[in-house]
Amino acid sequence: MSDTSNVVKGEDTPKSEKTVAQATVAPADDPTAAPVPVVDPRLLVREEGLKGYVTEFKRKIKGGELGSLPVFIGLIVIWSIFQSQNSRFLSADNLSNISYFLSATGMLAIGLVFVLLLGEIDLSVGSVSGLASTVFAVFVVNHGMNGWLALVLTIVTGVGIGALHGWFFAKIGVPAFVVTLAGFLGWNGLMLWLLGSSGTINIPDDSGPVHLFGQNSFFMDQAIVGAYLLAGLAVVLSLVGNLGEQRRRKAAGVPHRATSEILLRVGALAVASFVAAAVLNNSAGVSNALVIFLAALVIVDFVLRRTTYGRKVFAVGGGIEAARRAGISVPMVRITVFAISGGFAALGGMFFAGQTASATLNAGGGNTLMLAIAAAVIGGTSLFGGRGSVWSALLGMLVIQSIQTGLDLLNMNTSIQYMITGAVLLGAVVIDSVSRRSQKAAGRA
Repeated sequence: MSDTSNVVKGEDTPKSEKTVAQATVAPADDPTAAPVPVVDPRLLVREEGLKGYVTEFKRKIKGGELGSLPVFIGLIVIWSIFQSQNSRFLSADNLSNISYFLSATGMLAIGLVFVLLLGEIDLSVGSVSGLASTVFAVFVVNHGMNGWLALVLTIVTGVGIGALHGWFFAKIGVPAFVVTLAGFLGWNGLMLWLLGSSGTINIPDDSGPVHLFGQNSFFMDQAIVGAYLLAGLAVVLSLVGNLGEQRRRKAAGVPHRATSEILLRVGALAVASFVAAAVLNNSAGVSNALVIFLAALVIVDFVLRRTTYGRKVFAVGGGIEAARRAGISVPMVRITVFAISGGFAALGGMFFAGQTASATLNAGGGNTLMLAIAAAVIGGTSLFGGRGSVWSALLGMLVIQSIQTGLDLLNMNTSIQYMITGAVLLGAVVIDSVSRRSQKAAGRA
């Protein structure tokens, strides 16, 4: 439906005239007549109730705006298949393992979302995460440094490495693929050199950060109240945020969500949150790694959607020349985005160190890089830039970790895991490509 259809005469303006687009046009048959407001049908969705949302949903599907729908459908299919093959798949213990082990690679995926929003790629995150765990181990074990200070220096190291990659890309003009591929090789070599001939540095369990990220470290020391406290906090924050947005939009005289819709959304979140809390409490509780991962998602989502910097990232990903003409410093955005990617890679490396209480040759190696990229893409972030969300890291990792855990329960070979994960990744990219073509055909690309 055209955005400029349904011209409403002044005397026929409905009671919900505040939902009418503020732009006005003069009637084509009488250029001298007073301009009349133009109704954007998308702004009237909430006024039409359930029917309006159904219409909007159909419009989005036809226009290729699938959002996270394919991921949710995929998760339902994956969980149904594995549960039918092994009744332990949806058990509390198995779901707890999934929630813990997705966090490390998920941290890498968060940083990659920023890079993918620019339409670029960072091939170094796996090596940077491995180097970060090694740097931390060297600081703590070889030099006796305080664990928390070592953690800060490790993350700063990751940010610096990412900024260096971004500088070569933004200022020198070296393609991001080449710069980060060089980093993939170079930082892996530095990690091997730091580890020495032994190839492993064991980190004491009493080291604060390692204990924090460990598998046996739970929020509020396994207290049942901890999971429900987190669920309640999520619900309260969502309610306060939505009501605050409603109030601001009312004051500005622009369309806003009805209170009933807000309560329905928050109610759905409450059900999902408390069910998840109950399931995890039936196992060992909520791991600290998962809490930190979710907190990172909330903070980064706020940065991308609610700050000027986040809008600049989307603008550069949507069109470099247009962003430059709008006064955005494209080199600054590029450098900071790669710095963020490096910082999250370092933090992910600490999660890996917490899983094994050591820094090893295998840290950040194997298929870590591919899984992190796959998580962001499968979750809905476009490889072509300009479209995506940090929640892609969570959704994508849920898919990947579910596949890995399910195949482990069925005693499938690792080769099968790779093939299935590769097929899912290809499917996600195909959906993204088809979606973009559909949007172009609908004039919404």
